[in-house]
Amino acid sequence: MAGQEVKLLGAWFSPFVHRVEWVLKLKGIQYEFVEEDLNNKSPLLVNYNPVHKSVPVLVHHGNPIAESLVIIEYIDDTWKQNPIMPQDPYERARARFWGKFVEEKFTEVVRGTITLEGEQQEKEVKQAREALDVLEGELTGKKFFGGDTTGFLDIVLGWIAIWLGVIEEIACIKVFDSSKYPFIGKWMENFAELPMVKENLPARDKLVLYFHKIRQFGLASAAKK
Repeated sequence: MAGQEVKLLGAWFSPFVHRVEWVLKLKGIQYEFVEEDLNNKSPLLVNYNPVHKSVPVLVHHGNPIAESLVIIEYIDDTWKQNPIMPQDPYERARARFWGKFVEEKFTEVVRGTITLEGEQQEKEVKQAREALDVLEGELTGKKFFGGDTTGFLDIVLGWIAIWLGVIEEIACIKVFDSSKYPFIGKWMENFAELPMVKENLPARDKLVLYFHKIRQFGLASAAKK
């Protein structure tokens, strides 16, 4: 039986931290949340994640695990209730493939638009839409990517339920079109209504203010180069 001495080092605005929280809540795991100031990183964070010095970091019985996708799999392997990864090796491999696809072809691309303008930004938006084209096909006819219940890919992509709209507003772009991606649109509604998600989303107005500062800082830094 896995012990319950669980601590999560995170930041309220991070979708990667929220991924981990969703899984912890889905499995009913009690944990202590430690809010980090990433402009003034604590010795605890630096000690537990000396390579990247970033959140999230899960600490279980004093052992730190970093990077959200790695943490999610660790949680799923350690606490067997409400599994999010398939048991079949082939299906597990497919889940990891799609998780990597989302991270590289969509999440990182959309994040990049915050501090870009003009042709560079348009190029990233085009790439993000191309990724959505692929994901729409993968979701067709299903309630969740995991089928009737929430799975690994749902957790990985779940950040778009609130963060994508905020980024679109701040970066003055349009990535998601509900008429073009009806299955993803319905999936977003279903995902946002899950208790573990609905009860654990940051306030949108706070996110807008936070990402506005990120954009202004990024554009100012780019102008100095």
